[in-house]
Amino acid sequence: MESWPSVNRSQFLFSPSAGRTSPLILEEAFYFGMDRENSARNPNCFGKAISDGKKSRDPLCLKNVQNIIPNKNGQQYEIGPKKTDFSTMFSHDLLPQKNGEENTKHFLSEVVEMLLNYVCASFDRKNKVLDFHHPHQLKEGIEGFSLDLSDEPENLDQLLVDCRDTLKYGVKTGHPRFFNQLSTGLDVVGLAGEWLTATANTNMFTFEIAPVFILMEDILLNKMYEKIGWIANEADGIFSPGGTISNLYSVLIARYKRFPEVKTKGMASLPTLVLFTSEHSHYSIKKVAAILGIGTENVILVKCNERGKMIPSDLMLKILEAKEKGCIPLYVNATAGTTVYGAIDPLTEIADICEEHQLWMHVDAAWGGGLLMSQKHSEKLTGIERAKSVTWNPHKMLSVPLQCSAILVREKGLLQACNQMCAGYLFQPDKHYEVSYDTGDKTIQCGRHVDIFKFWLMWKAKGTVGFEEKINKHLENADYLYSILKDRNDFELVFEGKPELSNVCFWYIPPSLKDLPKSQERNKRLNQVAPKIKARMMEEGTIMIGYQPYGDLVNFFRCVFSNQATRRSDIDFLVDEIVRLGSDL
Repeated sequence: MESWPSVNRSQFLFSPSAGRTSPLILEEAFYFGMDRENSARNPNCFGKAISDGKKSRDPLCLKNVQNIIPNKNGQQYEIGPKKTDFSTMFSHDLLPQKNGEENTKHFLSEVVEMLLNYVCASFDRKNKVLDFHHPHQLKEGIEGFSLDLSDEPENLDQLLVDCRDTLKYGVKTGHPRFFNQLSTGLDVVGLAGEWLTATANTNMFTFEIAPVFILMEDILLNKMYEKIGWIANEADGIFSPGGTISNLYSVLIARYKRFPEVKTKGMASLPTLVLFTSEHSHYSIKKVAAILGIGTENVILVKCNERGKMIPSDLMLKILEAKEKGCIPLYVNATAGTTVYGAIDPLTEIADICEEHQLWMHVDAAWGGGLLMSQKHSEKLTGIERAKSVTWNPHKMLSVPLQCSAILVREKGLLQACNQMCAGYLFQPDKHYEVSYDTGDKTIQCGRHVDIFKFWLMWKAKGTVGFEEKINKHLENADYLYSILKDRNDFELVFEGKPELSNVCFWYIPPSLKDLPKSQERNKRLNQVAPKIKARMMEEGTIMIGYQPYGDLVNFFRCVFSNQATRRSDIDFLVDEIVRLGSDL
C-alpha cells in the first residue's frame, strides 16, 4: 500500500450534511477513502481540502473539486468524479426490490471499501488505537454523528456516514498496540469467514438448514478433542456464545450426569450441591451457580498460591468440609489460564482428587486452551486429558473473530440426553438423512449463530503449524516484556518468575514514589497511578492496556498478548508511553 505524505492538520473537510458544518481532519478522511460530504462513496473521491478558509457549498461537492493531492514521489492525483449518488436512495431501492441489483452492488461495494480501509488503518501504527469520547458526548452527537433513531427512513448516504463514524469512534482492537483484553488482533482470513457467515445468515440447528457448517463443526470439534488427548469418536461438543455459556454447559451436564432426575423434577428434588473453583477463577462459575439454582453461596473458593494457582491441599480440605456439612461435592473447575495472572492450575493433582472423591472435573481453558496448538507449550496443560469437560475459546489466544467458544465433553451423548426436548417441528426422526447431524437438540439454544466457518477457514489457511507459530510468538512477546521490566527500577512485577501464558502484570513506580518505603501511604498513592495513566492513555489514544486491583494488591497494569501483529518495538513503545504519561504523578 502506497505511503502518503503527512498532511497539515489545519486542513479540514467541511460538510453541510443534515444542515451542519463538520470539520474532519484530512488525514482521517483520506485514510478511510471518504469524507462527510462524499459520505464514504469512493476511495478515490474526496471532498475539497479547504486550506484557503472557504467551504464547499455543494452537497455533492465533487463536480466542483479542484484539489490535487501529491503522493510521496511528488506525483499528483486529481480527484475523480462520483459514481453513485446515494443521497436519493433508500433501503427500499436495494434487493429484493425489483431492479435493485445494481443499487445493491454499489451500496455494498462502498461498505466493503470502507471496511478494507479500516482494516488497513487498524494495522498502521501511525493511527490511534481509539478516538475517545465520553458517553454523554456520543449520545448528544458529535460532528454530525447521531445515535438517535427516527420514524422516517434515512437515505443510504447517511447510512454510509453512520457506518464510517461507527468505526471512527470505536476501538481498533486489531491495532498492534491494543493490549487491553484477552481477545485482540484482527485476522484477515477470519474476517473473510465472518463476512461469509453473515451473508449466509444460517441457523446452526439442523443439517437440512446448515449442511456444510454442521459438518465443519463436527470436523473441527474432532480436531479439538484430539488436541486435548481424547478419543474423538467417544467425545462430544458444541460451539456456544462465549466462555460463560460453555462453563454453564459444564455444570449443567455434571449435574445431569449425577442426578438425571433434575431434568424433570428440578432442584427441589436434589440435596445441596457444592461447586469448587479457585479464588482466581473467572466469575462465570458463580454466575452459572446463580442461573442454575445452585446458589452462589454454594460455590466454594479454593485458596491459591502467590502465582494464582489453586492449592490442591486446600481443595481436598474444602471437599471434606462440605461432606461433613451434609452437602454433595459435585464439581471442580480447574482453570488453565486465569484472567488476570494467566495462571494454570495443577491439573494432574486436581484430577487425582476428583477421581478419589468422584467429582466432575472441568477445565476452563477459555484463555489457555490455545497452548494445545503448540508442541513447545502444550505440556503446561498436562492433565487436561483427564477432565470430563473443557471450555476452549478460539476467539482468545487464536484470534478467531468474536465470538468462537466451544464446550467439549469427554463422554458422547451427555449433551443430547441433558438438553434434548424432541421438538417435532424441528427434529423429526424420520428424515431422509442421518439425523444425528441435527445438533440443535443438544444445545440450550434454538437459534445458534454460525461461529465455526471463520475458525475452519483460518485452520485451512494456517494449518496447525501456523497456529503454533502464533501461540509461540504471544509467549515470546510476554517473555520480552517481562525481561525488560524485571531489570528496571521504575517498574515492579506483581509476581516473580516468567509468565506461564502471555499475561504480564506490573506496577509503574513514578519518581515521586521511588524512594518511599513500602507502607499503607505508598500503597494508597500507588493505587492511583494506573487509573490516571489509563485515563491519559485513552484521551491520547496511543495505546490501550488494562488495570485492576486484585485481592489486597492495589491497582496494577495487566498486559496480554494475543495479537500476532504486535512486535517488540510495540512493547518498547508501551513501556516508554507509560513512563511518558505517568512520570509527573
